[in-house]
Amino acid sequence: MTERRTDGVAADDLAPGEIIGGQVASGDGNGAPAGPVAGRGGLAQAIAEEFSAQASVGGTRGLLEAVLPLTVFSMAYALTGNVRGCVAAALVPAAVLAAWRLLAREPVTQAVSGLLVLALGGFIAVRTGRAENLFVPQLVKNLAFGTGLAVSALVRWPLVGLGLGLLRGEGTAWRGVPGRMHAYTRATWVWVGMFGVRLLVEVPLWLAGAAVLLGLANIPLGLPLYAATLWVTWRLVRDEPATESVTESDAGAG
Repeated sequence: MTERRTDGVAADDLAPGEIIGGQVASGDGNGAPAGPVAGRGGLAQAIAEEFSAQASVGGTRGLLEAVLPLTVFSMAYALTGNVRGCVAAALVPAAVLAAWRLLAREPVTQAVSGLLVLALGGFIAVRTGRAENLFVPQLVKNLAFGTGLAVSALVRWPLVGLGLGLLRGEGTAWRGVPGRMHAYTRATWVWVGMFGVRLLVEVPLWLAGAAVLLGLANIPLGLPLYAATLWVTWRLVRDEPATESVTESDAGAG
């Protein structure tokens, strides 16, 4: 899916950096970055001249990192019911994909952080003997990020705005531009909705002990939902004035 922006801000003009989640493209256990992060495959897509679904999910390798470990876990647990063995089976493709990026001298943050989240969840699952506890870390992350984003919007410091302000080089000047402030606040609520949808699906399955369904549900709830959220963000902010239109008086108001 490729669409064109109207404000003339090109992806090649964007500066990479961290916005939310502790690091660029940090994995959240759903196989997607933990929150709206900067970088060519993160929040930068929201202000790119053309929106690229492929770039937003990290390309083919990003899809493999998101889908393969959880698919292996779900299939293995459905067939064997052995928690320890299924966790080990899921860790193998995650580790191989992380090593693949390392050998190719590509950024490994998403793969490694996803591997660490998977390992932590696996440790909890093995210790408790409950396969569904593999997903506890991502449940906590989804709740934390959703809550943080909601609070930021309520206090009129929307985190999506802080991220886009950094990428656009305008700092917090956007807070003095009503249209931009409104768009960034709406976009932040979209991200709250993404984390809320995940929790609405995942928490009942976790409480029911439905480990296989949890694993399968996390495939569409990961990168596909993340990419859709980025696209909606792009649609919301694309008609706002370009960074150059923010005046010094506007900056003083921020």
